[in-house]
Amino acid sequence: MKPSTQSIIDLFDGKKRYLIPLYQRQYSWREEPQISLLWEDIMRAVGVIDADRSKLAPHFMGAIVINQIKTFGKAVQAFEVIDGQQRLTTFQLLLAALRDVAAENGSSYAQEISKYLLNDGVMEDPVSERYKLWPSVTDRRSFVQLIDGRANLAEIEGLGEDDDLLGHLAPAAHAAFRDRILGYVIAGGSYEEERLERLFEALKDGLAVVSIELEGGDDPQTIFETLNSRGVALAPADLLRNFIFQRAKGLGQSNGSLTIDKLYQKHWLPLDRAFWHQAASRGRQTRTRLDWMLTDHLAVQIGDIVSAETLFPSYRKWILDACPYQNVTEELEAISATAAVERRLFEPEKGDPAGRFGKMADAFDVSTAMPLAIYLATETSVGPRLLEAFEVLESYILRRDICGLTTKNYNRFFVAIIPRLRAHAGDKVDELIAYLSSRTADVDRWPDDDEWRRSWLFREQYRTARQPRLRYVLESIERAKHNTLAEEIAILSALTIEHILPQKWQTSWALPGMTGVAEQAYDPDLAAAVRARNAAVNVMGNLTLLTKPLNSAVSNGPFEVKMPAVRSNSKLTLNLDLHAFTHWNEQTIQQRGEDLFNVARQIWRAPDRPKLLGAGAESTSSWTTLPTPIPEDGINCRFVYNGKTFSAVIKDGALVIEGVPGRHTSFSAASKAVTDTSRNGWQDWYLLIEDQWLLAHDWRLLGG
Repeated sequence: MKPSTQSIIDLFDGKKRYLIPLYQRQYSWREEPQISLLWEDIMRAVGVIDADRSKLAPHFMGAIVINQIKTFGKAVQAFEVIDGQQRLTTFQLLLAALRDVAAENGSSYAQEISKYLLNDGVMEDPVSERYKLWPSVTDRRSFVQLIDGRANLAEIEGLGEDDDLLGHLAPAAHAAFRDRILGYVIAGGSYEEERLERLFEALKDGLAVVSIELEGGDDPQTIFETLNSRGVALAPADLLRNFIFQRAKGLGQSNGSLTIDKLYQKHWLPLDRAFWHQAASRGRQTRTRLDWMLTDHLAVQIGDIVSAETLFPSYRKWILDACPYQNVTEELEAISATAAVERRLFEPEKGDPAGRFGKMADAFDVSTAMPLAIYLATETSVGPRLLEAFEVLESYILRRDICGLTTKNYNRFFVAIIPRLRAHAGDKVDELIAYLSSRTADVDRWPDDDEWRRSWLFREQYRTARQPRLRYVLESIERAKHNTLAEEIAILSALTIEHILPQKWQTSWALPGMTGVAEQAYDPDLAAAVRARNAAVNVMGNLTLLTKPLNSAVSNGPFEVKMPAVRSNSKLTLNLDLHAFTHWNEQTIQQRGEDLFNVARQIWRAPDRPKLLGAGAESTSSWTTLPTPIPEDGINCRFVYNGKTFSAVIKDGALVIEGVPGRHTSFSAASKAVTDTSRNGWQDWYLLIEDQWLLAHDWRLLGG
């Protein structure tokens, strides 16, 4: 590379032009702090000129990196700007403001300064080549208008006034410089030419940059990354974008603009729009949608977890080590494909399987599944069965949620499925179903109908933070309950979760014997009934959807007041079905829960695996039988710990372990007796059922 020190004036001296690639960020310097800091540097140089001109030494303003482009015939010598476009654009705006102030006051410096803004003489394409600096299309028209007020903007390629990518900071920077220049050259209410001369001298001799011109063997990306940029830090997406486009070397220019711009306009310009720069939260992290999309894209490609913090170095290492693409065009096409799917996930459209999954993922806060969803939607062979693939994935997530199973392993679990499916030679959807169905541990099990029904009927589901999930479930059931003979109804109202039996039921829904009796004075039967009622409040069978005003109006009212209001004002099938009930208690809640479950099991399919030994009859659990007790007497048990097998038998409602003293009334207590640590004994002990060993946890899920 060829470095040289040049003043602001020297940079633009002679017939030359600097081309800003479209992939570079649009102009982003603001009055505070960047422009103010630059003006302080200028005033400092002016102060030295005033005090002792002989002591004026150039103040270093940073570096620019350029790469000369081959030109032919009448074309003006051109340089592609690798780094420093913010400085170069700012210097041009500063010179334009200085020229304009000079022209307004009849100074000959107006014509002098114009030589550093516009080329003249013979050119191949005067419309574009007459400008010393040629910005990207986001800033081009506003910049040209500032540099050359007589320009025909209809001839200039650029964005329209209503485009959300249109840059607005160049005019603001020009105005800020103009105000500062006027404030300096107008003294005592009159213009002083000498002051404008000193400003020009400061730009000519007092401020300088290092101009680095690349040569054949230089790597522009390495140089770009190691240089410090003054002011606005580069985001991971900025670094990644520059890394991609700076590897597309040697494309040259056509019609006065860089050829690489066409590649950018097709693949990356859509990613610079406002949609992708909206903030989105995942867990405790908030980043732009663009950063998340690129993180998901890399996770899909490498089949491993990617941290948003290390997105750029991870992407760079993968590209340089694996060389996965033949060229940059192929690389950009892959990113565009990911972006297209992720936009469908972010903006669901009716009838789009990806959109439905995106809506579910948002409600259930499972962004960790996005890489797998993107893989499925971009894998060509999955296409004909994409709806089924997303239904499988949705069922897996939703059933686990209703059963209260952990999500802690999701980030690694979902992304690890991608290389498994990629390597599978057969049908990938069949493999997805088979793999998810094969999981049996708490961390990754796909609950079957028996386990799901048990949690659906008796596990508390309602919490404030879970409202989006429950609303998604109930709205899905509402849509499913409309048969082919009924009108298709879109749910347009903002609906909220309502408890039919109120959370605060004690006043209007009191049980017999409660009134006027302190809780500690309840007899055993009443205390058990109160516990059962409290347990029934937040289960699925007691939840429905209402508009917020109706919800507020009927919330804690008694049944004989509440239900007529719901029947009169709600048109949802979920609520029309309530007409069949003349009273509401734990039994009707369970009955309605069963009805809802029978619809839900048709929407969210069960895993494809045979029932475990002993399964078949549905569980007869009720509010008073949970949790499942120790198995019946005589059942043999075993637990392998540190290579040793501990045998036990159920006797008088407790585990009696060979060689271990005492009786243990729970599996966890038995595990603690063996290991001297606190453990989940349901995951330790196996039961001998019909000549086969069954994990105690699975025995409990099957209803004992």
